[in-house]
Amino acid sequence: MRFFLTCLRGLTLGCLLAVALLSPSSGSPAAAPAAAEGSEPEQPRPPYSLLQMNLCLSGYAGCYAGTQYPGVVDEAVARIQGSDVNAVTLNEACSGDVADIAARTGYHARFATVVHRGAPLPCKSPHGRGGFGNAVLTKEEIRASEDAPFSVFSGVEQRRWLCVTTMRGVDVCTTHLSTDGEAAGSANSAQCAELAQVLATRGRPTVFGGDVNRRSSCAPGSFWTLTDAAAAQVPGIQHAYGDLLAPALDIEPMTYTDHDAMVVRARLPR
Repeated sequence: MRFFLTCLRGLTLGCLLAVALLSPSSGSPAAAPAAAEGSEPEQPRPPYSLLQMNLCLSGYAGCYAGTQYPGVVDEAVARIQGSDVNAVTLNEACSGDVADIAARTGYHARFATVVHRGAPLPCKSPHGRGGFGNAVLTKEEIRASEDAPFSVFSGVEQRRWLCVTTMRGVDVCTTHLSTDGEAAGSANSAQCAELAQVLATRGRPTVFGGDVNRRSSCAPGSFWTLTDAAAAQVPGIQHAYGDLLAPALDIEPMTYTDHDAMVVRARLPR
């Protein structure tokens, strides 16, 4: 303060130089202009991940003995926790087992019951596990869900698709198509075409995982296709489709079911 009072009494050359050096306009670090708002490079979106599993849980299929129930349920829980995915699609599941898996992992779940000979099919060996069907589980809260039967099916089992919309604005879908082959005119082929239409009209970023019982894709033209062709068990008939960006696939071996697991990781579109 005494220095500035002295300068006020007599503006010497030395005072003028000192004031200039202390001025904000002198180019000192304190005077550097702030970075322009929004000038930092945009960070990439975090990846979105999906785990697809067929669990053979009905109690009726020939693969059921190999599940060593509840071994397959414990294995599914371990896969979900180990993969730390955003979403899980399950085929050949039971509603009670899905509720158990969701409770143990902290995921949100929706279940679509499959009609068998005109009625829901109760899972057996043991009984009391609810009905047979397909499920979607998501880490993010589910905002809405929708399921419906395909217009045609073969045999005694009605086939359905299931889609959920998460609070993140991503749709996750699954289905398990008929086993009568993918030749033109088959129920599987008709269901495949209907599935493509369902996925194409979701109106949000969409990812699908399911056992489609065919090797050729059911994806809409704008979607990518990944399959479990590299799996050790029943390769090529589990598929993943989506319109997310830069998808990558890992196949994870399963011990207690007759299909290996698919893990897909991709980026959300802008």
